[in-house]
Amino acid sequence: MKRMLKAIMAAAFLTATGGTANAADWTPPGPIKMIIAFAAGGGADTQARLIAEELEARHGWKVIPEQVTGKGGLNAVKALKDAPADGTTIGMIVSETLGYNMASAKAGKPTDVTPITTTAGTQMAVVALSSKGYKSFADVIEAAKGGAEIRFGVMTGLLGDIAYLAGKRNGVDFNIISVRGGKAVMNGLNAGDMDIGFGAGIQAKAVAAGDMVELASARGEPLINSPDAPLLSDFGVEFVNETTFLFAGPPDMDPAAREAIATAIGEIVTSDGGKANAFITKGFGGPVVISGTDLEASLQQSFDASGALISAVNE
Repeated sequence: MKRMLKAIMAAAFLTATGGTANAADWTPPGPIKMIIAFAAGGGADTQARLIAEELEARHGWKVIPEQVTGKGGLNAVKALKDAPADGTTIGMIVSETLGYNMASAKAGKPTDVTPITTTAGTQMAVVALSSKGYKSFADVIEAAKGGAEIRFGVMTGLLGDIAYLAGKRNGVDFNIISVRGGKAVMNGLNAGDMDIGFGAGIQAKAVAAGDMVELASARGEPLINSPDAPLLSDFGVEFVNETTFLFAGPPDMDPAAREAIATAIGEIVTSDGGKANAFITKGFGGPVVISGTDLEASLQQSFDASGALISAVNE
C-alpha cells in the first residue's frame, strides 16, 4: 500500500464541517486576531483575508489579520501556543506545517494547536513551460538520462524530498533549487532559471492558456486541469503531497468557539457567489472542508507518515 503524506482523504470535496453548532450561538469576547503564516499578497494570504472579510460581513465579528511568517508556519504555531484559548486568536497554516515541518524540525506535535477546519486543497503538480517540449514527466526522466541537467524548483522541504526521491527512484540526479513560495517557482520557470518545478495551483491560468504543461500529479489522484497527466507514483514515488490550508487555534481551545468558527468558515468557503469561494475554486480547485476528530486524525497521520519520507531520503 502506498504511504501517503496527506492531511485529508480528498477523493471528493466535502462541503460541510459535520458540526451541529451555529456560528450565531457563540460570540467572540473581543476582536479576533487572525494570524497568517504566509507572506502578504500571495494566494494563501488573499484567501485568509477574504475569509476574514466575510466573517465580519456575515457575523459582525471584528477580525484583525496579522502576518506571522517563517519556518514553514512553525512561527505561527508558536504564536498560537501562547495565545488565549477563548476564540480570539486563530491562525491560517497548512497541514504540512503540522506534518513534515514539525517532524523534520523536531519542533513539537500536531496537538500543540487545536485544528479548527480546512478550507482548500492544492493541485500539486510538476509543471514546465510548454516551450520546453516536455509532454510528461517521462520525457523529463529521458532527458536527464540523456545527460541534460534538469533544474527542479521546489518551495518546501517536503517537496524537495519528493523531488529528490523522484530522481533517485528513476536513476537520475536533479539539480534541486529551493525558493520561497509557489510564485517564486513560477518566476523561475518563466525566467529560464528552472526547467521544471512544483506548482500548487498557481499554474492553472498558464496551463489553461497553453503556456505551461502539468507533467505529473504529485497528489494521489489525477489533476483537475490535466486528468491525463501521470501520477508521480507511476514513477516509483510512494509519497504524495495533498497539502491543505487550515485554520487552527491555541491548544485546549474553547470547544464552543472552535465549533462556531469552524461552522462559519465552512459556510463561507462553500457558499457559491462568495468572494472566498470564487477565489478558492479558481486558484485551488475548490473548497475542502473537514473539521473535528476527522481533521485531528488526518493531521496525526500526516505527522506520522513524514518520518517515513525522511527515512527514505536518508537511506
